Amino acid sequence: MSAPDLTIPVARRRQDREPWTLERIIVHALLIFFVVLAIGPVLIVIINSLKTTPAIFGGPFDLPTAKTFSLEGYKRVFTRGNFIVNYRNSLIVTVTTIVLTVVLSTLAAFALVEYRVRLASLLGGLFVLGIMLPIRLGTIPLIQMMLAWKLMDTLAALILVYTAMSIPIAVTLMVTYFRTVPTDLKEAARMDGASELRTFWIVLPLVRPGLAAVAALTMLPVWNDLWFPLILAPSRQNQTVTLGVQQFVGQFMNDYPALLAALTLGAVPLVLLFTLFSRQFISGLSKGYSK
Repeated sequence: MSAPDLTIPVARRRQDREPWTLERIIVHALLIFFVVLAIGPVLIVIINSLKTTPAIFGGPFDLPTAKTFSLEGYKRVFTRGNFIVNYRNSLIVTVTTIVLTVVLSTLAAFALVEYRVRLASLLGGLFVLGIMLPIRLGTIPLIQMMLAWKLMDTLAALILVYTAMSIPIAVTLMVTYFRTVPTDLKEAARMDGASELRTFWIVLPLVRPGLAAVAALTMLPVWNDLWFPLILAPSRQNQTVTLGVQQFVGQFMNDYPALLAALTLGAVPLVLLFTLFSRQFISGLSKGYSK
């Protein structure tokens, strides 16, 4: 018995590859250009944060060497700044907001899809309207509300505002995912005696890409926001990373290694998280908006 010819699948794969046409080369060149344009400034900030001040001005695009390498900027950030407290506050606010947004938006979207009530369309429209209206327009009523609830200058105020800001787009996105869940699966679960909560848990694994997209969409604006931390939680013990970096910029304007180190510390967590979960984020977001 002769051995199978293993060259046929390889040949077929080569034939299936698209040829490198001029149009394809131009598209890839443009994509590479925009990637460099987006990542380049971040890399320059990180590289210069590891150098001395004379090295920054002498060669801003040069890599650190044994003579120019320095971590003094990072030391000054942690000794003279408040970054440990800032990171703790940002993590508390961001993680709590993500959990609340995912839980509340998922339950709301499931209810809007499953229960055919008269107000379902009106409620869905209100969520869409909430996406279009910027929450910063209601800054003064929010301040009055937080003062009445005695939550001014607390992390709880930020969590409540960010959760309310994130829920409209999260519900709208999750509704598109729940509508794709097969009705037969839900009906079979109910016929087997499953409660509504049990049915919800059964279909939840089918919408996991949507959960990842909602978490990523919630994380980015919450971590980067400066407006509400400056207004609702300005004290030193409640400052977030973004507010801490902003005040650090004003305080150490001439200390460029420390300034660049502060900017790096503020941006690196988002870069790392987006790098780790970029596939889930892009997949969940593109599938959700295309349905």
